Amino acid sequence: MSSESSFKSHEIENSIPENRELETPIKNYIDHLNEHHLDLIPHKRTRTLSEHERIANGPTFRGTIISFCRNKGHGFVKPDDESEPLFVHISDIEGSWCPKEGDIVSFKKELVPPKNIKYQAIHVHFVHLKEGVKHEHWDTNQTN
Repeated sequence: MSSESSFKSHEIENSIPENRELETPIKNYIDHLNEHHLDLIPHKRTRTLSEHERIANGPTFRGTIISFCRNKGHGFVKPDDESEPLFVHISDIEGSWCPKEGDIVSFKKELVPPKNIKYQAIHVHFVHLKEGVKHEHWDTNQTN
């Protein structure tokens, strides 16, 4: 190795301060996901086939949508059995309607990792749309 190439290598190594994290758009995005625990929710596109089969063969529950934010892509459903409300993600809603408060739905339950203490609603299907409320399809522009 020539002394010139050795000098350039040493110069490059010393130009990056130690213990400095590089700011990049992807790092900022990952930090945002971690901060809001969005990476912890297993959506249907990331479930394994065995998880999918186990859940599909499990019991079906009914409940009422108590909140849903189309912009954020999630909300909550209150099970008919009066247990605590369950998180529901946009990717787990079947059909073309955007949920509204008061809609009756059927769903399956899945434990939310990593602690596997709370459940989330998945495979959510509409049973009855609340009357008197304007429902929108996912592919239409949102109205206020």
